[in-house]
Amino acid sequence: MTDMKDKFEQLKREREARTRARSKSKSDLIKDAWEEIDKSEELSVKDKLQRLISLSREEKKGKPAKPPQPPFEPQKREPLLLFENPFPLETKYGKIALSTGLEIKGDVLTWLSKDASFEDLNLSTALFIDLETTGLSGGTGVVPFLIGLGYYRDEKFHVTQFFLGELAEEERMIQELAQFLSQMNFQSIVTFNGKGFDIPLLETRFIINRQPFVLSELPHLDFLYSARSLWRHKHESCRLYHLAREVVQADRAEDIPAAEVPWRYFQYLQTGNFEVMEQVLYHNQEDILSLLGVVIVGSLIFSEAGEEGLADAMDLYGAGKVMEKVGEVEKSVHFFKRALDGKLSEEISLQARRKLSTYFKKGADWERAVSIWREIASSDRASLNQLYSFRELAMYFEHKVKRYEEALKVAEEGLVLSIGLSSYYEQDFAHRLERLKRKLRTQK
Repeated sequence: MTDMKDKFEQLKREREARTRARSKSKSDLIKDAWEEIDKSEELSVKDKLQRLISLSREEKKGKPAKPPQPPFEPQKREPLLLFENPFPLETKYGKIALSTGLEIKGDVLTWLSKDASFEDLNLSTALFIDLETTGLSGGTGVVPFLIGLGYYRDEKFHVTQFFLGELAEEERMIQELAQFLSQMNFQSIVTFNGKGFDIPLLETRFIINRQPFVLSELPHLDFLYSARSLWRHKHESCRLYHLAREVVQADRAEDIPAAEVPWRYFQYLQTGNFEVMEQVLYHNQEDILSLLGVVIVGSLIFSEAGEEGLADAMDLYGAGKVMEKVGEVEKSVHFFKRALDGKLSEEISLQARRKLSTYFKKGADWERAVSIWREIASSDRASLNQLYSFRELAMYFEHKVKRYEEALKVAEEGLVLSIGLSSYYEQDFAHRLERLKRKLRTQK
């Protein structure tokens, strides 16, 4: 095994100031050509590389002949490399100690994953997975050339990386990975968008290389979906990189964009220069640690620490949404109430109140439901939440307490507000008004 930890640390210390030239260099033009070719899902990686080489040769035609140059000889490539970096549990990633992941209980993992199989599990037997691939679109022509795995073992959190130095050696890499997974006996997997990308792609490569895919039957926490529930209303992006910086407070200043990863691998295949891949390995390791970090922070929102101030009102609102989606109504109401005790944006505050009113309505707690509807309806800012509240009030007065005059008044206000804002509510209030007028005429 090769230890890249020193090089990763060096990369983190370096603060390279890069200036981009306005005019595109030859390298930039080739890079643009590669990005266009890489969009094709019908070509294999080999075909894509051959097409790029052909374009490069065509570009050379017609140019003045240059003095003969000594032939370029690519550096020798290692067909398959394995890197392992063990981190002591007391290591901090951003504001989070890695050991905290071992404290997360199965019930929290069940809520986050919406999978009851996690009830008797914890992260001590989980496998964190992140792939770097030859393309970002998926498909059978895309090859994972770097497979990052994170897991707890022997009082450490390990990051193990399988690196494919020669595309022709993929079968060997998959065989060794299959053996590794069988020996480690993981009980669950954790990813970020793994259900949509990493796991289907990895399973495809296992099938192509005639290896059993032991991960397919394991409980899977794809934290992308929980992250969106927890933080989409709070942060401008729910990309893992962004959440790692905003939520975990991790320093990823030396990272490279994910879109640059396939291009760097292509450079490596052309030149054999492994230096272009060092930042890719660092990027992959950071993604594994970031995934662990955001899972820990997200889990802590549901703990006593979250209740006691670690989580703010916007986080608690997100926890309420998670509980709502898994059918834990009482718990969702608890978190929405706690969120309303803190500082929420106006729109999120209205949404939290609307959710609570729905709960009170289902429980026939009309006094509290009506109180919330009146509060939302009196808002100065017209919104769908306000129209919803006018409609609920109109239905309550018409059908529940048979006070048609009040129902008519509320429906008229709702109609005026809905014009130009919602055709659905506009039609609803218009029909409601006609019906209420008929009822009032009948009464007379």
